[in-house]
Amino acid sequence: QVQLVESGGGLVQPGGSLRLSCAASRNIFSFTAMGWYRQAPGKERELVASITSGGTTNYADSVKGRFTISRDKPKNTVYLQMNSLKSEDTAVYYCKPYPPEPNWGQAYWGQGTQVTVSS
Repeated sequence: QVQLVESGGGLVQPGGSLRLSCAASRNIFSFTAMGWYRQAPGKERELVASITSGGTTNYADSVKGRFTISRDKPKNTVYLQMNSLKSEDTAVYYCKPYPPEPNWGQAYWGQGTQVTVSS
């Protein structure tokens, strides 16, 4: 089973930027769509951005124009560039295949990477 490790989260002021990385243990991006998801305290997990194996991207309305998903196939890494961050972007961010499977438990989702937007 491929391992996906998220990194790059942290504390940033409103209006700031962060770049999240998702490193895969082997190449899956050539044939698997990937998504960045997030879950804020007390809220349901939501899809933030996705990228297909062909490179087509899609974004949640709340992040359009501010976030960019991309990938580096030779490095087996997917990125999420987040600009103009807002307090409502505060959440744990996860990188997983897209679409999500309904039987994925918390163990599969793992710890993600925490993004906190605060002054």
